[in-house]
Amino acid sequence: MRDVVQANLLALETSEADGQALNIGSGEAIMVREVAGVLAQALGRDILAEITGKYRAGDIRHCFADITQARALLGYEPRHRFAESTSEMVEWLRAQTPQDRAAEAAAQLHSFGLTA
Repeated sequence: MRDVVQANLLALETSEADGQALNIGSGEAIMVREVAGVLAQALGRDILAEITGKYRAGDIRHCFADITQARALLGYEPRHRFAESTSEMVEWLRAQTPQDRAAEAAAQLHSFGLTA
């Protein structure tokens, strides 16, 4: 989140990126399994990610932010790694009431013919 704030502040300081859509992120790929592990650790929970291998038709299976233009136009450089940036999000998550709707969502995707 702090890197996004940094990018916005940089965009305010220069006109180089005016009218441009720029990707902001770490510029590094991270697997869903890693995201789940980092969040489980930050939440202090022993949760194993369930990777079903199913996906929606048309899903992009491998994607991460190409920050080349943000670097060139804004001088943007990520400062915070994903694992280090989860504390604020975890604080928000702790205030939420969870609802396990995974089975419902999977059934709905299947009923629409959107899973392989």
